[in-house]
Amino acid sequence: MHQESAHTDQIHIPVLLKQTLEYLNPQVGDSYLDLTGGYGGHAAAVLDRTQAPTRAVLVDRDPAAVQTLTERFAKQGTAVVHADFLTASQTLADKAAQFDLILADLGVSSPHLNQASRGFSIKTEGPLDMRMDTTQELTAETVLNSFSEEELARILKRYGEEPKARQIASLIVRNRPLKTTAELAALVAKAWPGYSKVHPATRTFQALRVAVNDELDLLEKSLPIWLGQLLAPGGRIAIISFHSLEDRLVKQALAEYGGNRYDAILTILTKHPVVADEHETVFNPRARSAKLRAAAKQT
Repeated sequence: MHQESAHTDQIHIPVLLKQTLEYLNPQVGDSYLDLTGGYGGHAAAVLDRTQAPTRAVLVDRDPAAVQTLTERFAKQGTAVVHADFLTASQTLADKAAQFDLILADLGVSSPHLNQASRGFSIKTEGPLDMRMDTTQELTAETVLNSFSEEELARILKRYGEEPKARQIASLIVRNRPLKTTAELAALVAKAWPGYSKVHPATRTFQALRVAVNDELDLLEKSLPIWLGQLLAPGGRIAIISFHSLEDRLVKQALAEYGGNRYDAILTILTKHPVVADEHETVFNPRARSAKLRAAAKQT
């Protein structure tokens, strides 16, 4: 098992690492909360600078990621928590914990996408799973095969911003039961004949992933806890999002707590979202859609 997780780390390149370090600006002794620890790429770089492993908490909802984080960091005294970030945030807030540095990288890590059995990828055939936490019950297969046509259309429109949501929902219902990612991708392609570069099922896969993992709801409920409670005075937070719906929630929350308001508690450090440079997108194509926003808590 250890070998597998070591390999996993090699194939996951942390996105916007240079920019994240620039905005978090870790100092020796800083406490650090990583709400999406993943395979530890960002955490290793931050802890390298803080030199304070016992003042760090790394959270992830994926048991495979938790195992890797435990193997890499627990022996140094770093706390590793298996939970979604909302549950972890509520627990930490209840204990009145505060952190100098907070990071949330909302993307799906490369091992998820590269491992066909996880069901996230359009490119490889796998089961319709898409669970980030493999211990939860709800899967993409359940959603596709048991939700009503109306509910499927709503998910595709809301979470995938899919223009042909109704047509695709109708195709799904008429062709149930669906069993594999390849079946779903081929079916959605029928709604988009003659498509070009981007696979037409991309938005459908995104929408299903968001629905299965309750991503937007968790983010919306977590942001006030991060900004209002967990971020220490003088502390800094960086949030990396990968689609417009997430970025909108982050932007709104930062505006609510920061900006030019007499009662603002945040200074927004990124006027516009920070994106990957050309060099990074070449060696890490998944960085193309990443957007980083950062803020500092006023003292």
